[in-house]
Amino acid sequence: MCGTALPESEKLRPPPSRLIKVLYAIGLGRLIGRMIVLLTTTGRKSGLPRVTPLQYEEIDGAIYVASARGTKSDWFRNILANPRVNVRVKSRRFEGIAEPVTDPVRIADFIELRLRRHRKMINAILRADGMPSNPSRAELEEYSAKLAMAIIRPAPAQPTGQPYA
Repeated sequence: MCGTALPESEKLRPPPSRLIKVLYAIGLGRLIGRMIVLLTTTGRKSGLPRVTPLQYEEIDGAIYVASARGTKSDWFRNILANPRVNVRVKSRRFEGIAEPVTDPVRIADFIELRLRRHRKMINAILRADGMPSNPSRAELEEYSAKLAMAIIRPAPAQPTGQPYA
């Protein structure tokens, strides 16, 4: 990895998840939803709904979310156990099926797309994690090896009266 990661005290921190959930609850989903989706998974141990705010990109009708903690993040481990999720983005809500992705090439493709759409923000996140500004493709693939992501597509409609499998 190129560069040196920032000390924990200097890393970029997202807003508290409670704040994001409140902003959605009071009707500001259209504003906050430009960058953040609320992903509801089913707890793999508890069976309870677990809501996680995540940055996302929408590509061809699918929602892409990534985990900086890789396969260790709770939301990612929950979708491995049960890929059925609920998504709240802007003023939309839908049930979806999450496809877990750990392939560094596909994740690097996603980061490149995010760099094209949000260069300053994504470069800041990469630099905070010890990456150089404007990393090469090889550097992105090496970095992506520690990440995970999910592609969420709307679930097919269920016939009326039929429970989900």
